[in-house]
Amino acid sequence: MSEKCALISVFDKREIANFANTLVGLGWKILSSGGTAKKLVEAGVSVKDVAELVGGGAILKHRVVTLSRELHAGLLADTNDSEQVAEMRELGLPIIDMVVCDFYPLADAIAKPGATVESVVEMTDIGGPTMVRSAAKGGRIVICRFEDRQPVLDELKETGDICAEKRETLRARAEYEVAGYAAVSAMYHGSGQFKVISAEKVVEFKGENGPQTPAVLFSATNKDPLALNEFKVIEGASPSYNNWCDVDRLLLTMTHIAAGWKLNWGKIPYIAIGVKHGNPCGAAVADSLEQTAWRMVKGDTRAIFGGLLMTNFPVTAKVADAMAQAMPDGKARFDGVIAPSFDEGAINTLSRAKGKCRLIVNLALAEDSALLDMTPRFRYIRGGMLAQPAYSFVLNLFGPEIIKTGELGGDHARDLVVAWGIGCSSNSNTITIVKDQALIGNGVGQQDRVGAAELAVKRAVDAGHKADLQDAVAYSDSFFPFPDAVEVLINAGIRTIFSTTGSVNDGIIQKLCADKGVTLVQLPDSKARGFFGH
Repeated sequence: MSEKCALISVFDKREIANFANTLVGLGWKILSSGGTAKKLVEAGVSVKDVAELVGGGAILKHRVVTLSRELHAGLLADTNDSEQVAEMRELGLPIIDMVVCDFYPLADAIAKPGATVESVVEMTDIGGPTMVRSAAKGGRIVICRFEDRQPVLDELKETGDICAEKRETLRARAEYEVAGYAAVSAMYHGSGQFKVISAEKVVEFKGENGPQTPAVLFSATNKDPLALNEFKVIEGASPSYNNWCDVDRLLLTMTHIAAGWKLNWGKIPYIAIGVKHGNPCGAAVADSLEQTAWRMVKGDTRAIFGGLLMTNFPVTAKVADAMAQAMPDGKARFDGVIAPSFDEGAINTLSRAKGKCRLIVNLALAEDSALLDMTPRFRYIRGGMLAQPAYSFVLNLFGPEIIKTGELGGDHARDLVVAWGIGCSSNSNTITIVKDQALIGNGVGQQDRVGAAELAVKRAVDAGHKADLQDAVAYSDSFFPFPDAVEVLINAGIRTIFSTTGSVNDGIIQKLCADKGVTLVQLPDSKARGFFGH
């Protein structure tokens, strides 16, 4: 059997010398050039420079290195065709059996301050993607990711080769990486004309309804610590499509409350949130873990039955007990709890028969709970998609644009930030009512503002918070077109309201609040409107 040959040219040089040395130990010959070759030689790896194969070194200031007929013949020759194998032998060219190549991160070049078309073009990798595609077409072992290196070595050690199924997986991944790389370039140079979404399957699960199974979680990023693929199920059944949608919504609410708190008071408090069918039905900020969890569940125990909960702090046995004791029957009947970690006692308390309560962990919840998702939002529509920037506004109650009718005390300010974080991540139209930093009523998804106000008050009363409405705060995700919704809130006992300006009746509403001794806090609708979920 002829000696196997691997071509190695990588940007990510972590442990590449060990990888190459292992191949050499398995009888492989190594081809390389440039910085990778230098790294390997310095580590004592026996390397043949690509220049010896192509008849010359890098040219045009290193713009052309691996783009040669000889190299691509080694990648594309059909090893099952005896005539092609003989022709390669006559030409004195080796068949290249493996390519290990990743690309210069083009997104980083684009993101650099002062980046220009010229600077981005200069850093655009052509040789790497070209030889990767040649290797993929030629059925070679092609490795584009650091994470694939060791599994390939392990299989080579065990069997001497890579199975057909693994080769096909690596081929698909290579094409995916090249496609993603080209997409980044197209979107940059197209200046918004093109939009390409690339994502990789993570797991299959139950769909929203029976005919929609299987559903799939795809990952489009490996850099966001709060991306859904970074969450791990440690107990219970696989989350469903609805569960994952709720996890995403929980993250939206969590990060907005945390970001608002950090902007206004320079710290991130303990936060617990409960969601049912995509909208927060419980949320609390408090000084102790147990109190935060208990008050969140108490927000609406009827709605939170079968809901998903999220905390930015570890769930201990005491925290889990507080969650359970807040329910009318003292039992934890939730579909899932998401937290940085769980101890054994918490797992025992929260687990349900048949895995009905999913326990999901991500340490980044404790560290990055104020990390807003700044990725543009996409929504499928028939025949295409809609896209818009992420909702990056964070409520600053002490900024110069704030308009106040009356005094805003510290407790009410904190309540307003909690209400804003909930309301701007709930389906609009929304009116959100908060008392003592805990959600007591969320009127979501209404076609008119007065209906949202009436629903918020009703939900608070139905959840046992009628007395808490006195001196509570209310957040409106846009302006009040008429005084009727404001009157509903004032008549319920609310004494601090946030809304945007932009109504022809702004003056009437401001006078109504002033006459009733209600503090009205406002910002322009163009800046602070919090519509979500249309």
